[in-house]
Amino acid sequence: MLGHGCVTLRFGVRHKSSGGRRPKKKTYHRVSELDRVMELRKKPSMILHLASLLQSHSLFLRDLEKNVGFVRKWAFMGLIQKHPSVFRVTGTPPSVSLTPRAHRLAHQEACARASMEPLLVTNLRKLLMLCVDCRLPLHTVELIGPELGLPQDFNHCLIAKYPQFFAVRRFGRRDCLVLEDWDSTLAVTARETRLAQEGVVKLKTDGDQKKVKISRDGNYVGPFAFKMNFPSGFRPNVGFLEQLERWQKLEFPSPYLNARRFNATDPKARKRVVAVIHELLSLTMEKRMTSAQLDAFHAECLLPSQLLLCLIKHQGIFYLTNKGVRSTVFLKDAYLGSNLVDKCPLLQFYDKFMALCGRGNIDMCDNKNSLPTVV
Repeated sequence: MLGHGCVTLRFGVRHKSSGGRRPKKKTYHRVSELDRVMELRKKPSMILHLASLLQSHSLFLRDLEKNVGFVRKWAFMGLIQKHPSVFRVTGTPPSVSLTPRAHRLAHQEACARASMEPLLVTNLRKLLMLCVDCRLPLHTVELIGPELGLPQDFNHCLIAKYPQFFAVRRFGRRDCLVLEDWDSTLAVTARETRLAQEGVVKLKTDGDQKKVKISRDGNYVGPFAFKMNFPSGFRPNVGFLEQLERWQKLEFPSPYLNARRFNATDPKARKRVVAVIHELLSLTMEKRMTSAQLDAFHAECLLPSQLLLCLIKHQGIFYLTNKGVRSTVFLKDAYLGSNLVDKCPLLQFYDKFMALCGRGNIDMCDNKNSLPTVV
């Protein structure tokens, strides 16, 4: 049930009898800026999809239905009409193609993807290192491939190119992508990298560290702390902050250690699960996954059976939205309002292409390695 600025979530959980009174509802606060991200992505994803179809050749309008389906055809027809700076319709029977300027800019995608390759290889290795057996079913890699930035033919153009890192083997009835080489230098999380950049080092628990108090927003300076970003409508009381401070100080094993080594009921192991989800989202381009994509890692990363409740409990770190076709999990510390803080070359290219539609880049963060301008 939707409310103003919050979502009331009802779970199929038995509540202890309270003398005839209704149990207190659990409230999940909405973050309108992150909901807006899903709205802003609808049109660009359609434009970029159509542009990819037109990069090599023009397309007869009568054949559009074969590529996008009958229902979506009319939405694409509307986009073609609304964006003459990107698409042009010519000839009889009419066909659609990219404008000369859009065509020149589209060729930069290959450069963007080439510059992404070292990052893709590293992130794919780290992803396999997070799995208990250092392998993933190929269909899972295909499922999350677009979020990682992998090309559609990654098995041939990327995996086969690096036999020293990857191999495809059959386990049971499934083909799996297997890590061939463990590199301990890669076993550093995005959270640890950020803390190192901020000058936070691992310290033993001593008097000086105990003096550091948690702030009203839930943030705490320490080597095992997570960056918190609670919604504006969330008002924590003193008891909640004291409990959160103890949790922020709690040490936990690295997400890159094998999950089978730990007791799932141990508080340190439960905090480690939060770190695993944080790292999984950090490896994606836009620091988000659909719930189905995240759920695909249940067996490989030994995620908790009640994953939804885990995400809701840690709403200062993650945000779950039902906007869009599928529910999506965001990593909050990767966003400033509706803007992604750090964009890879491929996302920079997408922003630049969308600028042709009169849709300026709303990202307020500087991208030093931006793509050249096309005129």
